[in-house]
Amino acid sequence: MRYLEQVKTENNSFISYLKGSLIFIFFHFLGQIPLYIYLISKSPNIEGYRDQNELLSSLPSNTTLFLILLPFAVTAPFIYIVVTKLHRQSFKSLVSIRNKVDFNRILFSFLLWGGISTLMISLDYCMSPYDYEWNFKPIPFLVLLLISIVLIPIQTTVEELIFRGYLIQGFGLLFKNRWLPLLFTSVLFGLLHIWNPEIEKLGINLLWYYIGTGIFLGIITLMDEGIELALGFHAANNLVTVLMVTASWTAFQTESLLIDNAEPSLGKELIITLAVIYPILAFIYGKKYKWKNWIGQLTNKF
Repeated sequence: MRYLEQVKTENNSFISYLKGSLIFIFFHFLGQIPLYIYLISKSPNIEGYRDQNELLSSLPSNTTLFLILLPFAVTAPFIYIVVTKLHRQSFKSLVSIRNKVDFNRILFSFLLWGGISTLMISLDYCMSPYDYEWNFKPIPFLVLLLISIVLIPIQTTVEELIFRGYLIQGFGLLFKNRWLPLLFTSVLFGLLHIWNPEIEKLGINLLWYYIGTGIFLGIITLMDEGIELALGFHAANNLVTVLMVTASWTAFQTESLLIDNAEPSLGKELIITLAVIYPILAFIYGKKYKWKNWIGQLTNKF
């Protein structure tokens, strides 16, 4: 039994996946209430700000980051409830076709991408030191580290469970093939980031990075018949980004080790990431886990 095909059709329809998605959206918005209360209490003149990003930049970054990540922790238990009660499936079926969740896969992917991305940032710092500002402040950084270690894996796990797990299986039930669920979930994942402050600075074309990342994560999920590799990659990506470097031009900055003062560009970085780095990572995963029949795994009907 393969990852998409294991959905129990007798208890499920695509409508039930829409119901489940609405439940996730509801509790995610419910989890945002503390953030809105905090914003109002700290900024009574809230209408004086041009947008939400400008408002967030005026507040303590660690508290704001905690409240931004809190909705994912609120949503997390309801993924389990929806899968086991509404769909009457095991929660493990959302993660993998293997007998149990393969934590070694998660760890390998985490260390691989965490190591590569840390090395890339370190090399850029050595090659262009004047583009960076050392920002280490012991107490704020330790608070950031604690928040990140606890909540970022929850955030990334929730996103993977929903997009590469729940929704890709739901679209599989609807389309009875593999490539359309991959495409639809990747586009949705990209559109989810349309309100990111980086979009305002770099433009709408940045969405191609998020859509491309969604395609990459979807491909390794379908090839590996589980989301373990995507879980490790996503957690490493966000942890390294939050802890190591923040950009001076973003509306929301963290208490990271470095501040990047370089003028941002999109074209070269986008091409290198999507056309070089992601294919190399997929090749490494494929070699290690002996993936075969790539075209069939990504396009077959069932």
